[in-house]
Amino acid sequence: DVRLRRIIIFALWVAGSLPLLHAQSPSIPDAPNARFSSRVSSGTGQEYTPPTQKELLHDYLLDLAGPYPIFTGAASAGIHMATDSPPEWGQGSVAFGKRFASSFGTGAVETTTRYGLGAALKEDTLYYPCEYTGVFPRIRHAIVSSFTARRTADGSRVFSIPSVVAPYAGAFTGIYGWYPGRYGAGNALRMGDNGLLSYVGGNIALEFLAGGSHPMLSRLHITIPNGGGRSAMQ
Repeated sequence: DVRLRRIIIFALWVAGSLPLLHAQSPSIPDAPNARFSSRVSSGTGQEYTPPTQKELLHDYLLDLAGPYPIFTGAASAGIHMATDSPPEWGQGSVAFGKRFASSFGTGAVETTTRYGLGAALKEDTLYYPCEYTGVFPRIRHAIVSSFTARRTADGSRVFSIPSVVAPYAGAFTGIYGWYPGRYGAGNALRMGDNGLLSYVGGNIALEFLAGGSHPMLSRLHITIPNGGGRSAMQ
């Protein structure tokens, strides 16, 4: 199966990149500015500390129903309206509402799966931007980080089952929960693939747009004033 071979090859590539990613910064493996986190950092030299339960709840709620998921849900609904997908839902305001609810619901399941499995496996799945400069190193970092997470015990990076499983959990829930009956497992797998690619693309965008002292996306962020640049977006 071509899909299985690609997944195995990519998993091996990610696993081989872990030592390089870990070696990038001994004291702070990555600058603690999370994908959708309220946590902040005092700057260079700070050791990794796992998020608190309060921070995780804050991040989860923003990731679940903040400005970013609402915007992406609306954008996805617009695209599917333009392509008339699925055609059974038709056109018009009611059809747009169905597509928006579908996209939002799929994202909610994906987010809940990522956070829930992360908590169960004691993994910090938040995104940590690269400490290094250069376009290609930062892109590589964003891609690898999309498939890895930190162990909350020591901050070491591991292959992240929650990050990989979450898009497919959302896709299968949507396909078997509210999509027309003619859709099945093949459609769910393709939707999950697209969700995983979107997650990677989102991390790449955040690596370049949400970093620095004046992040372009900061107006979508809510921060807990504690001194640094780790902020919540979604």
